[in-house]
Amino acid sequence: MSEPLKPGQGGGLFASLRQLLATALEMAQVRLDLFLTEIEQEKLRVFDGLLWAGLALMLLGVGVILLCGFIVVLLWEGYRLATLGILTLLFLGTGALLMHAARNRLRNPSGALGATVQELRQDLAELKPHNTGE
Repeated sequence: MSEPLKPGQGGGLFASLRQLLATALEMAQVRLDLFLTEIEQEKLRVFDGLLWAGLALMLLGVGVILLCGFIVVLLWEGYRLATLGILTLLFLGTGALLMHAARNRLRNPSGALGATVQELRQDLAELKPHNTGE
């Protein structure tokens, strides 16, 4: 005759439920770790992008000011007001177009946290009952 299982010896409904809960918690922890890792990577990517963009904008700003000064001095005799007006309209129009493009890019995020979403979809697909066609 076999001996009855003692509590905590891996038999019965409660042991199965405990194992199921432990597995679910472990899956949740892995997904949370993946989520946090992706957040950290995204934060570093955004910081690097902003740093490089700031430096580029500063250098482009200095270049544009020097170019405008050069063009105005070059056309000083007779065309200085027309030159300043055309350059002003050109920069304001370009700035408005770039602002519109930036607003559109910020409205449509480009797949941040894609790996986490994909893993959660795979988990959901595994948990759904499969129709075997019996």
